[in-house]
Amino acid sequence: MKGEPANLQGFQKNLDEELQAVKERLGEVNKHARPIFARLGIFIGEFFEWIGRFISGTGKVIFKVIAGIIVVFGVLFLLALITGTAIFQGFWDASVYEYFPFSIVNESNRGIILFGAFIVCFVPVLALVLFSIRIAFNKQTTNKTLSFALLIIWLVGVAVTGYQVAKILSEFKQHAELTQTTDLKTYPVYTISIDKSKYFSKEDSIAYHIDANNRHQIVVDDFEDGPFVSPNRIRIDINKSETGITRLTQKYESQGKTFQSALQNAQNISYNYVMKDSELVLSPRFQLRKGAIWRNQEVRLNLEIPVGTKLILKQDTYRYVNNYWTWGCNDSENDHNDSSIWIMTDDGLKCVAKLKEEALKKQKLKGELFDLELLQKNKSTDTVYQDSVSNRIKEVKEELGIAPEN
Repeated sequence: MKGEPANLQGFQKNLDEELQAVKERLGEVNKHARPIFARLGIFIGEFFEWIGRFISGTGKVIFKVIAGIIVVFGVLFLLALITGTAIFQGFWDASVYEYFPFSIVNESNRGIILFGAFIVCFVPVLALVLFSIRIAFNKQTTNKTLSFALLIIWLVGVAVTGYQVAKILSEFKQHAELTQTTDLKTYPVYTISIDKSKYFSKEDSIAYHIDANNRHQIVVDDFEDGPFVSPNRIRIDINKSETGITRLTQKYESQGKTFQSALQNAQNISYNYVMKDSELVLSPRFQLRKGAIWRNQEVRLNLEIPVGTKLILKQDTYRYVNNYWTWGCNDSENDHNDSSIWIMTDDGLKCVAKLKEEALKKQKLKGELFDLELLQKNKSTDTVYQDSVSNRIKEVKEELGIAPEN
């Protein structure tokens, strides 16, 4: 607006000049940008053209090599699947109820489930192999009829397998439990240990040629939970007896399609323990009766002992105690023994070694509190020192559970 009169016409003229300048700059930018976009479009076109040539040339060879590899490994997988299914069928017939998770399946349904699972795995791999053969060798290996038939067979396998799985899952709907209570003879000290010998049924003893009269040979269980070991470990809860009587309660739990079947599954549990004077020897695992199927059976033991009763826990029992961290007591004793000593108090089961540590700590705190109170009575003129003593007295009283003075 320089040199123009300061009125409306001057402002309008200046605005028009500015707009014209902006249009000219935009025009120059477009002139420079058009070659860039043109070059970018050419580059993209050439890139896709190169990809097309690669796929039709070198890429075709690579795809054929990949297809050949898929054919080789696919055929090996199919052969392994067929052989494995045949071997597995023989393995399953021999001892189906001894291995988990196969023990979940009913004996009448295991053949159907195995066949359905075989179809579900076999058909997709076969289709992939046939398609890879077509890619690798340019041969028409299938027609529409065969492809449609394979699809129908696969869908039937999926439907059969899905139906059987849903049928098995429906047998876990209801819950039932049985309780058996036994009063034990009262002793001032009890010892709890685990029976390491492995349980064998009469049929197992015959199959493994085990002589029941030979007491010098004992088969030891390793207690490890492998992928095919049935989850049949017990759980032990140790609680204070409200009646002053030592009592062992065995709770058998299971699931089933109905309450009646769940109760029947719980009744199929077999569990044993031995009371030798003051020593309670527990079996680490429960067993299912011959022909019974796994329906989430569990065994929980609840041991109630009176206040003041001591308990010696062998190290083998630590993994089975459910409501206390028993390994910590063994660390506190630091005597490298295979057992730990506990005592029942009003607040529950306590580790004797930890109680001794707490008693020593409490004794030291009482001595420190006595010395601090003597220092406080000296009435030192150093207020900072007196404040630090007072604060420490409060901390010690809090640790000892002494209520602060008003």
